[in-house]
Amino acid sequence: MEIHILGAHSTEAGGLRLVSFLIDGVLVLDAGGLTSSLSLSEQQQVRAILLTHHHFDHTRDLVTFGANGATFPQSVDVYALNQTIDVVISCLLDGKMYADFSKWPSKEKPFLQLRVIEPLQRYNIQGYEVLPVPLQHTVPSVGYQVTSKDGKSLFYTGDTGPGLETCWQYISPQLLMIEVSGINKSQDFLKSVGHLSAGLLKEELIQFRHIKGYIPRVVVIHIPSQFQNEVEQEVKEVARELGIGIDMGYEGMIITL
Repeated sequence: MEIHILGAHSTEAGGLRLVSFLIDGVLVLDAGGLTSSLSLSEQQQVRAILLTHHHFDHTRDLVTFGANGATFPQSVDVYALNQTIDVVISCLLDGKMYADFSKWPSKEKPFLQLRVIEPLQRYNIQGYEVLPVPLQHTVPSVGYQVTSKDGKSLFYTGDTGPGLETCWQYISPQLLMIEVSGINKSQDFLKSVGHLSAGLLKEELIQFRHIKGYIPRVVVIHIPSQFQNEVEQEVKEVARELGIGIDMGYEGMIITL
């Protein structure tokens, strides 16, 4: 399994893009920085997109991806919670600011095929076993455990606050891609809006190890570009205290499992 980080941030600046990840060239996790990262030929290879929730930094490039789809030979499946799809249709693909690519080029055969998923149900999507797991956020959200045919697996949280004990019981990944959306001194605010600081991440990793008996490889994503350096230093301290390696995700990073 090859994971290509297209976007690793919660805000954009030069060279830094919104969260999006490409697995083996065909499966996308969130669509924040999808089209801004891939060539047209690379976009044509995408077969499915998994959305964690409806927030703009995770869904934005559905519109530009849909526009590029005018040249593509086949449709693309977009999987999400029913609540996520409702908001995406009403606010992003509403046909007011731009075309509704969930009904284009026709309602019968749209380019973006919206598919409802249910939490804790296992799905076979493009040959991968996909398990959506509910998370702690301000809107209905899931993380995804994605497992390849040869048993390689990752878990991507999307946006989440603390309190992941129940989530950890359902997953056993080799790679954990988890958010840190701010600095430790903003910890109380981050908790109130369903996000993690490095300090909160430490607590969740300790709980993971208590429940599962190990800590997988950890890659931090959803980094706020304006606090990049501070977050990196605080994450390094967590890694030192736990005696593990934690990588900071970045645009263009390739991870092979």
